[in-house]
Amino acid sequence: MTDPSASPDAGQAGKPGLKVSPNAVPLPAMGEIAGVELAVGRAGLYKHERNDVLLMRLAEGTACAGVFTRHGVGSAPVDWCRRQLAATGGEDIRALVVNAGCANSFTGRPGADAARRVAAAVAGRLGCRQSQIMMASTGVIGELLPDARITDRIPEIAGRLGPVAWSEAARAIMTTDTFAKGAVAEAKIEGETVRIAGVAKGSGMIAPDMATMLAFVATDAAIAPAALQALASRYTQATFNAVTVDGDRSTNDTLLLFATGRSAAPRVSRAGDPRLADFRAKLEGVLLDLAQQLVRDGEGATKFVKVTVAGARSGASARKIARTICESPLVKTAFAGEDANWGRIVMAVGRADEPINRERLSVRFGDLWAARDGRVAPDYSEAAMSAYMKRRELEVSVDVGVGRASATMWTCDLTHGYVSINGDYRS
Repeated sequence: MTDPSASPDAGQAGKPGLKVSPNAVPLPAMGEIAGVELAVGRAGLYKHERNDVLLMRLAEGTACAGVFTRHGVGSAPVDWCRRQLAATGGEDIRALVVNAGCANSFTGRPGADAARRVAAAVAGRLGCRQSQIMMASTGVIGELLPDARITDRIPEIAGRLGPVAWSEAARAIMTTDTFAKGAVAEAKIEGETVRIAGVAKGSGMIAPDMATMLAFVATDAAIAPAALQALASRYTQATFNAVTVDGDRSTNDTLLLFATGRSAAPRVSRAGDPRLADFRAKLEGVLLDLAQQLVRDGEGATKFVKVTVAGARSGASARKIARTICESPLVKTAFAGEDANWGRIVMAVGRADEPINRERLSVRFGDLWAARDGRVAPDYSEAAMSAYMKRRELEVSVDVGVGRASATMWTCDLTHGYVSINGDYRS
Protein backbone atom coordinates (compact mmCIF):
# COMPACT_ATOMS: atom_id res chain seq x y z
CA MET A 1 0.00 0.00 0.00
CA THR A 2 1.36 3.42 -0.90
CA ASP A 3 0.53 6.90 0.25
CA PRO A 4 -1.01 8.78 -2.73
CA SER A 5 0.28 12.06 -1.35
CA ALA A 6 3.80 10.67 -1.34
CA SER A 7 4.19 9.54 -4.94
CA PRO A 8 7.58 10.08 -6.59
CA ASP A 9 7.87 13.83 -7.03
CA ALA A 10 10.78 16.17 -7.61
CA GLY A 11 9.00 19.18 -6.19
CA GLN A 12 10.96 19.05 -2.93
CA ALA A 13 14.31 18.09 -4.44
CA GLY A 14 17.39 20.16 -3.70
CA LYS A 15 17.63 21.19 -7.36
CA PRO A 16 14.29 22.22 -8.89
CA GLY A 17 13.38 20.70 -12.22
CA LEU A 18 15.28 17.44 -11.81
CA LYS A 19 13.51 14.74 -13.76
CA VAL A 20 12.20 11.96 -11.54
CA SER A 21 14.31 8.81 -11.89
CA PRO A 22 12.78 6.14 -14.15
CA ASN A 23 13.67 3.71 -11.35
CA ALA A 24 11.65 5.62 -8.73
CA VAL A 25 9.46 3.69 -6.31
CA PRO A 26 6.47 5.12 -4.42
CA LEU A 27 6.87 6.05 -0.79
CA PRO A 28 4.93 3.51 1.31
CA ALA A 29 2.32 4.50 3.85
CA MET A 30 4.59 4.79 6.88
CA GLY A 31 2.01 4.92 9.63
CA GLU A 32 3.14 5.59 13.20
CA ILE A 33 5.97 4.40 15.39
CA ALA A 34 4.92 4.70 19.02
CA GLY A 35 7.22 7.14 20.79
CA VAL A 36 8.20 9.07 17.64
CA GLU A 37 6.93 12.49 16.59
CA LEU A 38 8.12 14.42 13.54
CA ALA A 39 7.80 17.86 12.00
CA VAL A 40 9.49 19.78 9.20
CA GLY A 41 10.02 23.43 8.37
CA ARG A 42 11.90 25.89 6.22
CA ALA A 43 15.04 27.66 7.42
CA GLY A 44 15.85 29.14 4.02
CA LEU A 45 19.03 27.14 3.36
CA TYR A 46 18.02 26.89 -0.30
CA LYS A 47 17.32 29.70 -2.75
CA HIS A 48 14.03 28.15 -3.76
CA GLU A 49 11.12 27.51 -1.44
CA ARG A 50 11.20 24.10 0.20
CA ASN A 51 11.35 22.49 3.63
CA ASP A 52 14.93 21.93 4.73
CA VAL A 53 14.76 21.08 8.46
CA LEU A 54 13.49 17.90 10.11
CA LEU A 55 12.85 17.59 13.84
CA MET A 56 12.14 14.21 15.43
CA ARG A 57 11.12 13.97 19.09
CA LEU A 58 11.68 10.62 20.80
CA ALA A 59 10.03 9.18 23.88
CA GLU A 60 11.87 9.17 27.18
CA GLY A 61 14.20 6.17 27.44
CA THR A 62 14.74 5.75 23.67
CA ALA A 63 17.87 3.77 22.77
CA CYS A 64 20.05 4.92 19.90
CA ALA A 65 22.75 3.37 17.71
CA GLY A 66 24.75 4.94 14.92
CA VAL A 67 27.01 4.05 12.03
CA PHE A 68 28.96 6.89 10.45
CA THR A 69 31.28 7.71 7.59
CA ARG A 70 34.95 6.77 7.91
CA HIS A 71 35.82 9.71 5.68
CA GLY A 72 39.02 11.41 6.78
CA VAL A 73 37.44 14.87 6.84
CA GLY A 74 34.17 14.09 8.60
CA SER A 75 31.71 16.82 9.58
CA ALA A 76 30.58 18.72 12.67
CA PRO A 77 27.29 16.78 13.05
CA VAL A 78 29.06 13.42 12.65
CA ASP A 79 31.60 14.45 15.31
CA TRP A 80 28.75 15.58 17.56
CA CYS A 81 26.81 12.32 17.27
CA ARG A 82 29.88 10.20 17.94
CA ARG A 83 30.70 12.18 21.09
CA GLN A 84 27.18 12.09 22.47
CA LEU A 85 26.70 8.38 21.80
CA ALA A 86 30.00 7.71 23.56
CA ALA A 87 28.97 9.91 26.48
CA THR A 88 25.47 8.49 26.88
CA GLY A 89 26.05 4.93 25.75
CA GLY A 90 23.06 5.42 23.48
CA GLU A 91 20.71 5.60 26.47
CA ASP A 92 17.75 7.99 26.59
CA ILE A 93 18.21 9.92 23.34
CA ARG A 94 15.36 12.40 23.03
CA ALA A 95 15.56 14.10 19.64
CA LEU A 96 17.06 14.30 16.16
CA VAL A 97 17.46 17.48 14.11
CA VAL A 98 18.47 17.33 10.45
CA ASN A 99 19.12 20.07 7.92
CA ALA A 100 19.55 19.93 4.15
CA GLY A 101 21.31 22.63 2.15
CA CYS A 102 24.54 22.86 4.16
CA ALA A 103 26.84 19.98 5.12
CA ASN A 104 28.65 21.95 7.87
CA SER A 105 31.73 19.94 6.94
CA PHE A 106 35.33 21.19 6.83
CA THR A 107 34.22 24.20 8.85
CA GLY A 108 36.51 23.82 11.88
CA ARG A 109 35.64 25.13 15.31
CA PRO A 110 33.00 27.57 13.99
CA GLY A 111 31.13 24.61 12.48
CA ALA A 112 31.30 22.68 15.75
CA ASP A 113 29.99 25.73 17.62
CA ALA A 114 27.13 26.10 15.15
CA ALA A 115 26.16 22.45 15.66
CA ARG A 116 26.28 22.88 19.43
CA ARG A 117 23.99 25.94 19.28
CA VAL A 118 21.43 23.99 17.25
CA ALA A 119 21.53 21.15 19.78
CA ALA A 120 21.15 23.63 22.63
CA ALA A 121 18.13 25.26 21.02
CA VAL A 122 16.41 21.91 20.47
CA ALA A 123 17.24 20.71 23.97
CA GLY A 124 15.92 23.92 25.48
CA ARG A 125 12.68 23.67 23.55
CA LEU A 126 12.10 19.98 24.37
CA GLY A 127 13.29 20.13 27.97
CA CYS A 128 16.24 17.76 27.80
CA ARG A 129 20.05 17.85 27.75
CA GLN A 130 22.21 18.69 24.75
CA SER A 131 23.79 15.23 24.98
CA GLN A 132 20.37 13.71 24.27
CA ILE A 133 20.17 15.40 20.84
CA MET A 134 21.37 13.72 17.65
CA MET A 135 21.91 15.72 14.47
CA ALA A 136 22.80 15.38 10.80
CA SER A 137 23.44 17.72 7.90
CA THR A 138 23.65 17.38 4.12
CA GLY A 139 24.56 19.80 1.37
CA VAL A 140 27.61 21.67 0.12
CA ILE A 141 30.94 20.92 1.83
CA GLY A 142 32.97 23.83 3.19
CA GLU A 143 30.05 26.13 3.97
CA LEU A 144 29.47 27.11 7.60
CA LEU A 145 26.02 26.28 8.90
CA PRO A 146 23.96 29.48 9.40
CA ASP A 147 22.58 28.04 12.63
CA ALA A 148 20.47 31.08 13.55
CA ARG A 149 18.22 30.35 10.58
CA ILE A 150 17.50 26.96 12.11
CA THR A 151 17.28 27.92 15.77
CA ASP A 152 14.88 30.75 14.95
CA ARG A 153 12.48 28.21 13.46
CA ILE A 154 12.74 25.51 16.11
CA PRO A 155 9.79 26.79 18.22
CA GLU A 156 7.53 26.87 15.17
CA ILE A 157 8.61 23.43 13.96
CA ALA A 158 8.33 21.91 17.43
CA GLY A 159 4.79 23.21 17.65
CA ARG A 160 3.82 20.98 14.72
CA LEU A 161 5.28 17.73 16.04
CA GLY A 162 3.06 14.75 15.31
CA PRO A 163 3.30 10.98 14.71
CA VAL A 164 2.53 10.71 10.99
CA ALA A 165 4.84 13.18 9.19
CA TRP A 166 7.17 10.52 7.76
CA SER A 167 6.54 11.47 4.12
CA GLU A 168 7.26 15.14 4.86
CA ALA A 169 10.42 14.07 6.71
CA ALA A 170 11.62 12.05 3.72
CA ARG A 171 11.20 15.08 1.44
CA ALA A 172 12.77 17.62 3.79
CA ILE A 173 16.14 15.83 3.81
CA MET A 174 16.45 15.50 0.02
CA THR A 175 19.24 17.18 -1.95
CA THR A 176 19.68 15.99 -5.56
CA ASP A 177 17.27 13.13 -4.85
CA THR A 178 14.41 12.95 -7.33
CA PHE A 179 12.07 10.96 -5.11
CA ALA A 180 11.48 10.58 -1.39
CA LYS A 181 12.75 7.33 0.11
CA GLY A 182 11.14 5.31 2.88
CA ALA A 183 10.57 1.74 4.03
CA VAL A 184 8.43 0.11 6.67
CA ALA A 185 7.93 -3.37 8.14
CA GLU A 186 6.30 -5.25 11.02
CA ALA A 187 7.93 -8.01 13.04
CA LYS A 188 7.04 -10.27 15.94
CA ILE A 189 8.89 -10.48 19.25
CA GLU A 190 7.44 -13.19 21.53
CA GLY A 191 4.14 -12.89 19.71
CA GLU A 192 3.93 -9.10 20.05
CA THR A 193 3.92 -6.91 16.95
CA VAL A 194 6.59 -4.25 16.62
CA ARG A 195 6.96 -1.74 13.80
CA ILE A 196 10.04 -0.48 11.97
CA ALA A 197 10.05 2.60 9.74
CA GLY A 198 12.81 4.63 8.16
CA VAL A 199 13.64 7.35 5.65
CA ALA A 200 16.85 8.03 3.75
CA LYS A 201 18.37 10.47 1.29
CA GLY A 202 21.11 10.03 -1.25
CA SER A 203 21.62 10.16 -4.99
CA GLY A 204 25.26 10.98 -5.70
CA MET A 205 28.57 10.69 -3.83
CA ILE A 206 27.48 7.14 -3.00
CA ALA A 207 30.00 4.40 -2.22
CA PRO A 208 30.56 1.74 0.44
CA ASP A 209 31.94 2.50 3.88
CA MET A 210 29.32 3.82 4.17
CA ALA A 211 27.24 4.68 1.14
CA THR A 212 26.97 8.43 1.03
CA MET A 213 23.64 9.13 2.56
CA LEU A 214 21.58 9.95 5.61
CA ALA A 215 19.21 7.34 7.01
CA PHE A 216 17.01 7.48 10.10
CA VAL A 217 15.20 4.34 11.23
CA ALA A 218 12.96 3.93 14.27
CA THR A 219 11.21 1.02 15.94
CA ASP A 220 8.87 0.75 18.91
CA ALA A 221 10.68 -2.40 20.06
CA ALA A 222 12.52 -2.33 23.39
CA ILE A 223 16.15 -3.13 22.61
CA ALA A 224 19.15 -2.26 24.76
CA PRO A 225 21.58 0.25 23.18
CA ALA A 226 24.47 -2.23 22.96
CA ALA A 227 22.29 -4.76 21.16
CA LEU A 228 20.88 -2.06 18.90
CA GLN A 229 24.41 -0.94 18.00
CA ALA A 230 25.40 -4.51 17.18
CA LEU A 231 22.42 -4.85 14.86
CA ALA A 232 23.09 -1.53 13.13
CA SER A 233 26.75 -2.37 12.56
CA ARG A 234 26.03 -5.91 11.39
CA TYR A 235 23.35 -5.09 8.84
CA THR A 236 25.06 -2.03 7.41
CA GLN A 237 27.61 -4.33 5.76
CA ALA A 238 25.19 -6.05 3.37
CA THR A 239 22.97 -3.01 2.81
CA PHE A 240 24.37 0.53 2.84
CA ASN A 241 27.92 -0.80 2.37
CA ALA A 242 26.81 -2.86 -0.64
CA VAL A 243 25.62 -0.04 -2.91
CA THR A 244 27.62 2.37 -5.03
CA VAL A 245 26.71 5.07 -7.53
CA ASP A 246 29.98 6.79 -8.30
CA GLY A 247 32.68 5.54 -5.93
CA ASP A 248 32.82 8.75 -3.90
CA ARG A 249 32.16 8.86 -0.17
CA SER A 250 30.71 11.77 1.76
CA THR A 251 31.92 13.61 4.83
CA ASN A 252 28.45 13.34 6.38
CA ASP A 253 27.24 9.72 6.04
CA THR A 254 25.02 8.87 8.99
CA LEU A 255 22.73 5.99 9.90
CA LEU A 256 20.87 6.42 13.17
CA LEU A 257 18.68 3.66 14.58
CA PHE A 258 16.25 4.41 17.41
CA ALA A 259 14.27 2.01 19.63
CA THR A 260 11.57 3.72 21.69
CA GLY A 261 10.46 0.66 23.67
CA ARG A 262 6.80 1.70 23.42
CA SER A 263 5.44 -1.58 22.05
CA ALA A 264 4.13 -4.42 24.22
CA ALA A 265 7.12 -6.61 23.32
CA PRO A 266 9.59 -7.50 26.09
CA ARG A 267 12.94 -5.72 26.33
CA VAL A 268 15.81 -7.58 24.68
CA SER A 269 19.42 -7.06 25.73
CA ARG A 270 21.35 -9.25 23.27
CA ALA A 271 21.51 -8.84 19.50
CA GLY A 272 21.68 -12.61 19.08
CA ASP A 273 18.66 -13.33 21.27
CA PRO A 274 16.47 -15.94 19.46
CA ARG A 275 13.42 -13.79 20.21
CA LEU A 276 14.80 -11.20 17.77
CA ALA A 277 14.97 -13.58 14.79
CA ASP A 278 12.02 -12.07 12.95
CA PHE A 279 12.99 -8.54 13.96
CA ARG A 280 16.54 -9.01 12.66
CA ALA A 281 15.26 -10.20 9.28
CA LYS A 282 12.78 -7.32 8.97
CA LEU A 283 15.32 -4.72 10.07
CA GLU A 284 17.80 -5.93 7.46
CA GLY A 285 14.99 -5.80 4.90
CA VAL A 286 14.19 -2.17 5.72
CA LEU A 287 17.87 -1.15 5.53
CA LEU A 288 18.34 -2.99 2.22
CA ASP A 289 15.20 -1.41 0.76
CA LEU A 290 16.46 2.07 1.67
CA ALA A 291 19.97 1.32 0.35
CA GLN A 292 18.65 0.05 -2.97
CA GLN A 293 16.48 3.14 -3.35
CA LEU A 294 19.65 5.26 -3.19
CA VAL A 295 21.00 3.42 -6.22
CA ARG A 296 17.67 3.56 -8.02
CA ASP A 297 17.91 7.34 -7.65
CA GLY A 298 21.57 7.55 -8.67
CA GLU A 299 22.23 10.93 -10.26
CA GLY A 300 21.25 10.68 -13.91
CA ALA A 301 20.73 6.92 -13.68
CA THR A 302 18.46 4.96 -16.01
CA LYS A 303 19.46 1.40 -15.00
CA PHE A 304 19.38 -0.49 -11.68
CA VAL A 305 22.06 -3.18 -11.68
CA LYS A 306 22.73 -6.12 -9.36
CA VAL A 307 26.27 -7.56 -9.50
CA THR A 308 27.11 -10.89 -7.86
CA VAL A 309 30.62 -12.30 -7.67
CA ALA A 310 31.05 -15.97 -6.73
CA GLY A 311 33.93 -18.43 -6.59
CA ALA A 312 36.18 -15.96 -4.81
CA ARG A 313 38.97 -16.72 -2.32
CA SER A 314 37.27 -14.73 0.48
CA GLY A 315 34.29 -12.50 1.14
CA ALA A 316 36.53 -9.45 1.13
CA SER A 317 37.98 -10.47 -2.22
CA ALA A 318 34.50 -11.01 -3.69
CA ARG A 319 33.39 -7.59 -2.45
CA LYS A 320 36.43 -5.88 -3.95
CA ILE A 321 35.85 -7.49 -7.33
CA ALA A 322 32.15 -6.63 -7.24
CA ARG A 323 32.91 -3.05 -6.30
CA THR A 324 35.48 -2.72 -9.10
CA ILE A 325 32.86 -3.87 -11.59
CA CYS A 326 30.20 -1.58 -10.16
CA GLU A 327 32.42 1.51 -10.18
CA SER A 328 34.13 1.06 -13.55
CA PRO A 329 33.19 4.03 -15.78
CA LEU A 330 33.54 1.80 -18.85
CA VAL A 331 31.19 -0.81 -17.41
CA LYS A 332 28.69 1.79 -16.26
CA THR A 333 28.64 3.65 -19.57
CA ALA A 334 28.08 0.34 -21.38
CA PHE A 335 25.02 -0.17 -19.19
CA ALA A 336 23.87 3.34 -20.08
CA GLY A 337 24.32 2.72 -23.80
CA GLU A 338 22.67 -0.72 -23.56
CA ASP A 339 25.85 -2.13 -25.09
CA ALA A 340 26.42 -5.86 -24.60
CA ASN A 341 30.17 -5.27 -24.18
CA TRP A 342 30.81 -8.01 -21.63
CA GLY A 343 34.56 -7.70 -22.17
CA ARG A 344 34.43 -4.63 -19.94
CA ILE A 345 33.26 -6.88 -17.11
CA VAL A 346 36.27 -9.12 -17.68
CA MET A 347 38.51 -6.04 -17.70
CA ALA A 348 37.13 -4.86 -14.36
CA VAL A 349 37.51 -8.31 -12.78
CA GLY A 350 41.15 -8.45 -13.78
CA ARG A 351 42.04 -4.98 -12.54
CA ALA A 352 40.60 -5.64 -9.10
CA ASP A 353 43.97 -7.30 -8.36
CA GLU A 354 42.34 -10.19 -6.51
CA PRO A 355 42.94 -13.94 -7.01
CA ILE A 356 41.11 -15.29 -10.06
CA ASN A 357 41.48 -18.29 -12.38
CA ARG A 358 41.39 -16.96 -15.93
CA GLU A 359 40.69 -20.44 -17.31
CA ARG A 360 37.54 -20.79 -15.19
CA LEU A 361 36.23 -17.22 -15.33
CA SER A 362 32.56 -17.04 -16.31
CA VAL A 363 30.21 -14.09 -16.89
CA ARG A 364 26.43 -14.17 -17.11
CA PHE A 365 23.84 -11.45 -17.77
CA GLY A 366 20.53 -12.63 -16.34
CA ASP A 367 20.20 -16.18 -17.71
CA LEU A 368 22.41 -15.46 -20.70
CA TRP A 369 26.01 -16.70 -20.65
CA ALA A 370 28.54 -14.31 -22.13
CA ALA A 371 31.66 -16.22 -21.12
CA ARG A 372 32.31 -19.69 -19.72
CA ASP A 373 35.53 -21.27 -18.54
CA GLY A 374 37.75 -18.46 -19.69
CA ARG A 375 36.32 -17.87 -23.17
CA VAL A 376 33.23 -16.70 -25.00
CA ALA A 377 30.28 -19.00 -24.25
CA PRO A 378 29.53 -21.51 -27.05
CA ASP A 379 25.86 -20.46 -27.06
CA TYR A 380 26.55 -16.71 -26.83
CA SER A 381 24.03 -14.63 -28.80
CA GLU A 382 24.77 -10.98 -29.43
CA ALA A 383 21.14 -10.37 -30.40
CA ALA A 384 19.80 -11.95 -27.21
CA MET A 385 22.31 -10.07 -25.07
CA SER A 386 21.50 -6.74 -26.75
CA ALA A 387 17.80 -7.32 -26.13
CA TYR A 388 18.52 -8.07 -22.46
CA MET A 389 20.50 -4.85 -22.04
CA LYS A 390 17.41 -2.80 -22.87
CA ARG A 391 15.81 -3.82 -19.58
CA ARG A 392 15.52 -1.25 -16.80
CA GLU A 393 16.89 -3.72 -14.23
CA LEU A 394 19.93 -5.86 -14.98
CA GLU A 395 21.74 -8.70 -13.21
CA VAL A 396 25.39 -9.54 -13.79
CA SER A 397 26.91 -12.70 -12.31
CA VAL A 398 30.62 -13.49 -12.33
CA ASP A 399 32.42 -16.64 -11.15
CA VAL A 400 36.17 -16.18 -10.72
CA GLY A 401 36.88 -19.87 -10.10
CA VAL A 402 39.23 -19.89 -7.12
CA GLY A 403 37.07 -20.50 -4.04
CA ARG A 404 33.59 -20.58 -2.55
CA ALA A 405 33.05 -17.01 -1.28
CA SER A 406 30.58 -14.60 -2.82
CA ALA A 407 29.31 -11.05 -2.51
CA THR A 408 26.53 -8.95 -4.02
CA MET A 409 26.46 -5.23 -4.70
CA TRP A 410 24.02 -2.91 -6.41
CA THR A 411 24.86 -0.02 -8.74
CA CYS A 412 23.50 2.04 -11.61
CA ASP A 413 24.64 3.24 -15.01
CA LEU A 414 26.62 6.40 -15.76
CA THR A 415 24.93 8.87 -18.10
CA HIS A 416 25.32 12.44 -19.33
CA GLY A 417 22.81 13.33 -16.62
CA TYR A 418 25.37 12.65 -13.90
CA VAL A 419 27.78 15.14 -15.45
CA SER A 420 25.05 17.74 -15.86
CA ILE A 421 23.84 17.46 -12.27
CA ASN A 422 27.31 17.66 -10.77
CA GLY A 423 28.65 20.22 -13.20
CA ASP A 424 26.21 22.84 -11.92
CA TYR A 425 25.56 21.51 -8.40
CA ARG A 426 26.12 24.89 -6.71
CA SER A 427 24.53 27.09 -9.37
